[in-house]
Amino acid sequence: MGRFFRPLLRVVANSWNMYPIGVLFGLGFDTATEVGLLGIVGIQAGKGLPIWAILIFPALFTAGMCLMDTTDGILMLGAYGWAFVKPVRKLYYNMNITFISVLVALVVGAIEVLSIIQSQTNLSGPFWDTIGNLSNNFGIIGGIIIGLFILSWLISTLIYKVKRYDDIEVKSAPKPGDSVVSSRAL
Repeated sequence: MGRFFRPLLRVVANSWNMYPIGVLFGLGFDTATEVGLLGIVGIQAGKGLPIWAILIFPALFTAGMCLMDTTDGILMLGAYGWAFVKPVRKLYYNMNITFISVLVALVVGAIEVLSIIQSQTNLSGPFWDTIGNLSNNFGIIGGIIIGLFILSWLISTLIYKVKRYDDIEVKSAPKPGDSVVSSRAL
């Protein structure tokens, strides 16, 4: 995929170039959520709900997004700051976060696919009813995912400290052209 998207990836030469990409990503996700919000507002306005009560929905959405995005930013700043200090930390952190992210993506994807299968084929039974309930309660699943990331971070930090990974000495490979003197030559 890197080869395929190479021309697009060349657009990002500095860290500030990520801001417009983040805005585009945010528009994709936030726009879908806002369209749903506007639909709710439109339905409520049609039922005669006063304008001040209708404006509560966008205010709550904005407050929730600010709270979640700020919390995520602060947690990621701390995590990346911790991981940046030593290469072993960076490797350990990246392996842990990648594993949890893949696990979450597989579970969410499986729930989505199974719920589509269940709704299109009208399957029923304990398993399919559970899948339908999970599909209808993605807010709860989102909370579980946040809890899973926090729990994995705590467990991995404990394992990291108990196994004393900070004590592992990491040496960088010699650069081409550097002369390497063996201990026998001395």
